[in-house]
Amino acid sequence: MERTAWEELAAVFEREGIRYVFGLPGSPKHLYDALYDSAAVRPILTRHETAGAFMAYAFARVSGTVGCCFGCPGPGIANLVPGILEAWSGCVPVLALGVRAPTRTYGMGAFQEADQVSMFRPITKWAVTVERPDRIGWYLRRALTLATTGQPGPVYLEIPADRALERVTMPSYTPADRTVRPAPDPERIAEVVRLLRSAKRPLLVCGGGAIASGAYDAVQAFVERLGIPVQVTPAGRGIIQEDHPLFAGLVGLYRTEYAKAIWEESDLLITVGSRMEEFQSGVWTYFPSGAHFVQIDIAAEELGRNWIPEVAIQADAKLALLALLEALEREGIPRDEARVRELTERQRAAIAAAEADAMTSQQPIRGKRVVATINRIFDQRTILVLENGAQDLWAYYWPYYRVRDRGAVVPPAEQTAMGLGVCGAIGAALAKPEWYVVCTTGDGAFQMGMHELPTALEHRLRVTWVIFNDHALGWPRWTQRTQLGGRVIATEFAATFDFAAVARASGCYAERVEHPEELAPALERARRANDAGQPAVIDILVDSEEHHPSFVEFHRLR
Repeated sequence: MERTAWEELAAVFEREGIRYVFGLPGSPKHLYDALYDSAAVRPILTRHETAGAFMAYAFARVSGTVGCCFGCPGPGIANLVPGILEAWSGCVPVLALGVRAPTRTYGMGAFQEADQVSMFRPITKWAVTVERPDRIGWYLRRALTLATTGQPGPVYLEIPADRALERVTMPSYTPADRTVRPAPDPERIAEVVRLLRSAKRPLLVCGGGAIASGAYDAVQAFVERLGIPVQVTPAGRGIIQEDHPLFAGLVGLYRTEYAKAIWEESDLLITVGSRMEEFQSGVWTYFPSGAHFVQIDIAAEELGRNWIPEVAIQADAKLALLALLEALEREGIPRDEARVRELTERQRAAIAAAEADAMTSQQPIRGKRVVATINRIFDQRTILVLENGAQDLWAYYWPYYRVRDRGAVVPPAEQTAMGLGVCGAIGAALAKPEWYVVCTTGDGAFQMGMHELPTALEHRLRVTWVIFNDHALGWPRWTQRTQLGGRVIATEFAATFDFAAVARASGCYAERVEHPEELAPALERARRANDAGQPAVIDILVDSEEHHPSFVEFHRLR
């Protein structure tokens, strides 16, 4: 059959299960006209290309499949870079598509001509120009295979404008194989079992690689079989319900008192699918004293990148944990019932303490009260989409917020591009439209993405943005006040938006909250608006001074 490259893409997208393309057209002849006749692939019109990349990131994280975004030549492609950089950092499978200046005039100063492949080559697994339209199927299959196998990540395909519109005979298409997974070396599994036999207080730590692997059941079975605690990085949240008695909080910057105690008393640390980067490791200073270390990762280049493991296992997270479970059964290593009882009691006390602490009636409103109230009002079947500001950071601190559903968190990666969560909430909601999505964001990050409120309205999405508003870029201002002698400059907003008015003008439900007793009723009304297909914005005046002790402790290291 004769088709253009864009028509072929639209056809094979249906076979590959790519349901959405996030972005906006330049010349609609490129890709978008081909989508006109597609019943299965919907273009999501964004207000900015960067927002499209952020939405693709969040869609991929929640759906467990590929997110797709599009940019038109030159500045449109450049605007994709922040989202693709975040996907590169977070190992999220995103397919970025672009148009290049025509082959017949490339190099002559053609309109919007740019070396786009060079922009993406350092931050993708593969960046390439499709020079022959009849090979578009091969390139797409290759791109999807690379994006989803091994360590996942973004890929970039572009087509020259003239080649993309040539009608050629297309060869038959073979879908990408996304099921290849490396299994662990049995001898190294045996070494881990020997360490587990002698360990008194082992700890499992799961990162985003465990989520990408779909290792939910394997993680729960492993910790329950041994009776050991599990902690997570922000990217690992949702690997197990955070009310599970063996869940013990987050690591690094994000740890609370109970999590810190469990970490520091551990004598065997097993990390699965995490690089243990700067924020997760406390600038690589938080390693438990005297502990043995096992690292499991699908990518050989990540093994020993930071802490040097005694046993390094290159394998898919799920397959490695299942192999460990089988070995534990063969060796007859018992479950530590006494430790399970101890952990259950300590966790219960930690939750009770946080719940009591969060119910403060102080003003301005404390961030911990905001996240605890969100958790109570929205409860299960809620996806938490995070920014990474000083006050909304409370949403990272378990047990103030406890994730109750598998994979129900979209965190930024180590780049923490502002606006990713604000825009990404829309991608998350499209991945699971029957669930609620709550985005916790500071006022600084919200201003970088609030132009997408009408996008959520157009699709009647159940999204609520909760703004932790301190009229500042709170994190750098805190640094100025505490580490630079109070030399505050360019971090406070002397004039700002009336966010509730902007949201209402966009068709969203909106309220401004200034008193603690107003918080729960406002969130209830937001949830009811979501039920009616109306996105919501709750703008909360929060205290800019209170931070979790771990936030302060971490900054002493930097």
